[in-house]
Amino acid sequence: MSVQERKERERSQRHQLIVAAARELAEAHGWDAVTTRRLSERIEFGQPVLYSHFRGKREIVGAVALEGFAGLTATMREAVAKGPEGRAAVAALADAYVDFTERNPALYDAMFLLDTGLPFADEATPAPLREAFETLLDTLGDIAGSAEPALFVEIFWSALHGLVSLTRSGRLPRQEESRRLDVLVDRFAEAEGGHSDG
Repeated sequence: MSVQERKERERSQRHQLIVAAARELAEAHGWDAVTTRRLSERIEFGQPVLYSHFRGKREIVGAVALEGFAGLTATMREAVAKGPEGRAAVAALADAYVDFTERNPALYDAMFLLDTGLPFADEATPAPLREAFETLLDTLGDIAGSAEPALFVEIFWSALHGLVSLTRSGRLPRQEESRRLDVLVDRFAEAEGGHSDG
């Protein structure tokens, strides 16, 4: 291995160490606890090392968010790997999504609630974000009925996000979470035929 390759590998390892430490701190103490000073102490590198990888906390949160989208994509792909169709596909995705958010609250905040500077729905959208959307589109596009598949997926994702966020913040009672999810799944599964029963 050349000196250059070794340096690049070490830089990549430090980058990953910073991201992992930020995520661990956030999951344990919230994002307000994630400061460059605390990260430096945790990874045992000076703050100049942090700034050689990231310009500030916003970029660190963005890097954590990208990992989150990759994890969410993997979770959703696993949920539909056996090829469920119709309502079963919608339910599998919804359940996987909710489970992911409950297991990773600070990560979810980085992905959707904090300022990361990451562009959504744009030519510059990073691959992990596009792949999460494409996973939903691949599974739900066929049941969009008369709706444009991409819009159908945007609305489904928005509805899931809303339910998760309002439940997490206590604005919707947690004890009704599964019933709300059933209603959501039923409504989106109805689109398959391009009409509703009601």
